[in-house]
Amino acid sequence: MDKKKKLVVLTGAGISAESGLKTFRDSDGLWEGYDIGEVATPGAWRRNPALVLEFYNERRRNVMQAQPNKAHFELAALEKFFDVRIITQNIDDLHERAGSTQVLHLHGEIFKMRSEGDTGTLYEIRGDIRLGDLAADGLQLRPHIVWFEEPVPMMELAVPLVSSADIFVVVGTSLAVYPAAGLLHYVPTGIPTFIVDKKIPETSAATRLVKIQQPASLGLLALREMLFKDHL
Repeated sequence: MDKKKKLVVLTGAGISAESGLKTFRDSDGLWEGYDIGEVATPGAWRRNPALVLEFYNERRRNVMQAQPNKAHFELAALEKFFDVRIITQNIDDLHERAGSTQVLHLHGEIFKMRSEGDTGTLYEIRGDIRLGDLAADGLQLRPHIVWFEEPVPMMELAVPLVSSADIFVVVGTSLAVYPAAGLLHYVPTGIPTFIVDKKIPETSAATRLVKIQQPASLGLLALREMLFKDHL
């Protein structure tokens, strides 16, 4: 049996929007009413950790209530035919719940937490994190989220993954958040590349992608047809 082609997929908030998780690029998005600088930066954590914890506790509750949608299930189903590797900017676990087995979270995971002083030891969390909840090292626990102005350590794994792709797909991202958007620079020249989004972003990074301008669930059905027709 022939070796499966490596299908690398970069996903963003748009794929989870159909599950009811708002995106901060929409007018009614996740950050509506919040200043990003007050809930998603190291400075915010220093100034008002209680507000930051409250914000992410609410995000965690939202994700627990959400369910994977057809787009998540469609990507999981492609594992039967391709070596699917998902690189997601999302902090939810909807890819995993839909059945995807190889998911790299660039920006952290809402159901994990860590000490504010130790980035390497992670703890599972399903409830709320409160001020005074301490890690094993005696320091305050914080969400395992990559905030704005923080390094993105998972890029070190994502870059070689993209560089080894046989097919590359972007789903539901504005291609405006760096360094994640910069992954397109590592896509091998000449391989099939696609972008699925209800509104294709007007960026230079999107110009060399085959555009499927539809919501993620419908767009991935169209993508599947293209993949099965031309790339199996």
